[in-house]
Amino acid sequence: MYTFGPVRSRRLGISLGVDLLTPKTCSLDCIYCECGVTTDLSIDRKSFFPIQNIIEELSRVLDKNPKLDFITFSGSGEPSLSKDLEKVIKHLKNHYPKYKIALLTNATLLFDPTIRSGLLPLDLIVPSIDAVSVEIFQKINKPHPKLNIDKILNGLIQFRKDYNGMFWIEIFIVPGLNDTIDEITKIKEVCLNLSPNKIQLNTLDRPCQTNWVKPASFESLLKIQNLLQPLPVEIISFSKKINNNTDKCLTINQTDDGIIAILKRRPSTVEDLSITLNMKIVHVHKSLKVLEENGLIEHKNESRGIFYYLAFNAKKTDL
Repeated sequence: MYTFGPVRSRRLGISLGVDLLTPKTCSLDCIYCECGVTTDLSIDRKSFFPIQNIIEELSRVLDKNPKLDFITFSGSGEPSLSKDLEKVIKHLKNHYPKYKIALLTNATLLFDPTIRSGLLPLDLIVPSIDAVSVEIFQKINKPHPKLNIDKILNGLIQFRKDYNGMFWIEIFIVPGLNDTIDEITKIKEVCLNLSPNKIQLNTLDRPCQTNWVKPASFESLLKIQNLLQPLPVEIISFSKKINNNTDKCLTINQTDDGIIAILKRRPSTVEDLSITLNMKIVHVHKSLKVLEENGLIEHKNESRGIFYYLAFNAKKTDL
């Protein structure tokens, strides 16, 4: 299953997710990652699945003409590690041109001019910049040994010179590490060179791989927002939840598959699943009960409430 959704995203509206990787393959091992510890820390690109299978699944979904704001490459690792990414983007542009295509990326492979060129058809790219100083970058993002922050930022700057689509930057704030005036000032200098259409401030909203990481306060994010001005900055971690008064017409199997597809990539509360799947909470509860009774998922009490996990992922946050 290479697609998940369509889901309701607080950033991208109605989005069909596309995951071209096996979990958890990434070039970074970020301490705040909601997908858990990186088990395959790599900068080597490869095909993780037969590309024809991916295209066939996309066709089955998109031939039904779903209402989407974006088709989004994201998932359980760094999407650009799939050497099929550019081919799938090209296929979508050629066969489903009415849909906008987005990429959520850590930007670590944009030093490669071939990759940069292949991503130019994107309608939206959202690279993350959590740090500029070497020490903070190493502490937050724990990169592959062959990566360094200067190489990453130079690649991103080169990409921006050629890219004409929407360009947003995500900054994930980890209190005590990248929330200092010094670090935010350094990030601001880089962002000014990149001329983003938007900067999104984010912080911890669900369990991550490291227990000591805590969310930044709203007051702290407001101060950072002010420090980054005049850049266009929005705080997304405290954004208003999407109102959910209606319910999709999904079968029980479709509901269960949707829940599993989401929990495969991130732990979620009942409320999270209700918003993402656009379903009434009572129906989500019923599916969760059945899935848990069958041993497919389990739950844990966290500071923000009860979070559900795939059963084999539940202990990844106990670090």
